Amino acid sequence: MSESSPYALAIIGAGPIGIELAVCLRRAGVPYLHLDAGQIGHTLSWWPRNTSFFSTTERLAIAGVPIANNHQGRITGEEYLAYLRAVVEQFDLPINSYEPVSELRRDGDGFTLVTAPLAGERRYRARRVVLAIGDMHRPNRLDIPGEDLPHVSHYFRDPHDYFRRRLLIVGGKNSAAEAALRCWRAGAQVTISYRRAIFDAQRIKHWLLPDLEAQIAAGTIGFLPETVPVAITPTHVELARTADGRPIPGTTLRHATDFVLLNTGFQGDQRLLVQAGVELRGPNRVPVFDPATMESNVPGLYLAGTVAAGLQQRYTLFIENCHEHAGKITRAITGQWPAALGDVPARTYGLAFEQYEAN
Repeated sequence: MSESSPYALAIIGAGPIGIELAVCLRRAGVPYLHLDAGQIGHTLSWWPRNTSFFSTTERLAIAGVPIANNHQGRITGEEYLAYLRAVVEQFDLPINSYEPVSELRRDGDGFTLVTAPLAGERRYRARRVVLAIGDMHRPNRLDIPGEDLPHVSHYFRDPHDYFRRRLLIVGGKNSAAEAALRCWRAGAQVTISYRRAIFDAQRIKHWLLPDLEAQIAAGTIGFLPETVPVAITPTHVELARTADGRPIPGTTLRHATDFVLLNTGFQGDQRLLVQAGVELRGPNRVPVFDPATMESNVPGLYLAGTVAAGLQQRYTLFIENCHEHAGKITRAITGQWPAALGDVPARTYGLAFEQYEAN
C-alpha cells in the first residue's frame, strides 16, 4: 500500500456536481484530489440509450459552460456525457477514475482515505473531504424468487432488446411510463403491473401520462392495476392483488411473459458517510449538514449533490438544484462565491416545481 502527500481537499465522486466543484476549486487555486469509483458521470452511462433529460440544458450546464446543440431542446444522456468530457478537457481537471474509496475515516486534523484501484490499494490524507457520490448506486430490490433470472432486469438498456417479445414492466412512475411507450413503439408487446389502481399525475411527466393512458385505453399497452410481482419464473410472473399498494395473500394470478423490467427505483450507498461518522436521520437516512456551507456534523466533511438528500423516496435534489452546493462549499473554503456559478439561487425554481420535476 502506498501513501501520498497530504491534500488540502479530496472530492469523492465525479458526476456533474463533483466536476462543477472541481472547476470552482481549480479556478480558486485550491489543490485537491479527485476520485471516482468508475468513469466520470458513471450513473448516466447506464441510462437507456437516447433518453432525454426532463431538465432543460440551461439547468444542466455546469461551471458557467453552456450546453450547445443544434436543436435547442432537451439533450440525451449520451450528449450530456460528451459535454462533461468537454468540461473536464477544457479545464484540464485531474480525476482519478476507476479508483473506488473503500475507507473514509476522520482522524487527527483531517481524513484518511483508502482506495482500491486495480493496481493495488492506496492511502491518502486530506484536511477536508467532499462527498459528491450521488444517490443511485444500486436498484431497489423486491427480494422475490426469480429476481436474478437472466430475462429480468432493473436497468432499461434499449427498446430494441424487446422487439416482438412480451415484456412486463413493473412500476408506475416516469421510468416505467417512458419505457412502456418506447418499447411498444419499438414493436414489443408491453404490459404494465402497478400496485396502485391509477397512475399519479404528480409523478409522471405531463407529456407522458396522456400518451400512456391513451395506449392503455386503446389496448395497445396492457395494464394490470393493483398488482405486484411475488415470484418470477422463466415463463411467467406470479402477481398478487393489492390493497393500498400492499399484496393480498392468496390472490395470485399468472402473467406469461418473455422479459421482466423492474422499474422500482434506485438507492444510494451510504457506507462512506457511516464510516466517517455522519449522522443520518429519519426513515430516509438524511445526513445532517449546515445548509449554508454544506458541511456535515463531521468537521471538514462536506456534502455536494443528491447525497445530501439521503435515500430519496420523492426526489427533492437532483442536478439542476444542486449547483449551489458547489458554490457554498467553495465559499466556505475560500471565503468567496465562485464567479463561474454567478447568481445560482436566482436561476433555480422553487421547491414545489423541483419536486414535481423530479417525480
